[in-house]
Amino acid sequence: GGAGMTLWLDEPWGAGGPFTDGSAVTIGVFDGVHRGHQAVLAGVAERARRMGGLTEAALTFDVHPLSVVAPERAPRLLTTLARRIELFAGLGIETVGVLPFAKVRNLPPDRFVREILVEGFAARLVTVGTDFRYGRDRTGDVDSLRRAGDKFGFAVEAVRLLEEEGGAISSSTIRARIAAGEVEAAAELLGRAHETPGTATAGDGRGASIGFPTANLVVDPSLAVPGRGVYAVRAEAAGVPALPAVCNIGVRPTFTAAGAPEVLEVHIIDWSGDLYGREVTVRFVSRLRPEKTFPNAPALIAQIKRDITQARSLLEPDR
Repeated sequence: GGAGMTLWLDEPWGAGGPFTDGSAVTIGVFDGVHRGHQAVLAGVAERARRMGGLTEAALTFDVHPLSVVAPERAPRLLTTLARRIELFAGLGIETVGVLPFAKVRNLPPDRFVREILVEGFAARLVTVGTDFRYGRDRTGDVDSLRRAGDKFGFAVEAVRLLEEEGGAISSSTIRARIAAGEVEAAAELLGRAHETPGTATAGDGRGASIGFPTANLVVDPSLAVPGRGVYAVRAEAAGVPALPAVCNIGVRPTFTAAGAPEVLEVHIIDWSGDLYGREVTVRFVSRLRPEKTFPNAPALIAQIKRDITQARSLLEPDR
């Protein structure tokens, strides 16, 4: 294990990859790399060892398949592709192959198997979800993959995701929790706090004028952002450790302005520094309260002070 390697796969798919001794390949979107995915990947790693030290490889896609197939149904992503690759490396996945979905969806199923799995990755074990589909018009499925495995000499394992309290731990369950603002429940399923990366921009100065300067984060509209409300979070930027902060998520874009980015206002507790123009990642620890409107500035200031006190006690239990 250790440092992972990322292959951006195009034709010829992964040709000449370092798979001389064969590989154990897992294929999926893996959005969130949540506890369900982690359990599957740990199982594959175990089998790869038992089968004689196969290289463990994860195959994922450059975009969410639905964003190509049915853009109106494409979900908000839990992780950027770069973060997904980092999380794989942290789990000891030796190789991550990124497939351009728009291209591979048009490959006939037998070419997908032969060129990518057999010639590209020298697959000896292929693990997929029970509902896996591949190739042109989604005509390949687990059965056709098993038949291909018999022909080319790889085993196929179809796995269900980890169950928890009656439901599978799935990316869509986690997205629903996040949209509802239930960030603690989402963290339970993810195995870590949900993170939203964004770029800090100067706000309208209103926060600073009442003594609580905030950075406004502009977030890529394809990413999952918690529902409106006020949250205790940790904010981190390059060279800035994870600092305790309060995050207010307000105006959501209406459906008419679908491209309008959501803005997250972040006030870092007991810190003064300039984040403008920097990439900042916000980790959502706990939801403090719903969004509300205040009659006047003093009422708002009093509430912000309560929010900060509450966030501080949640984020710095040792204080």
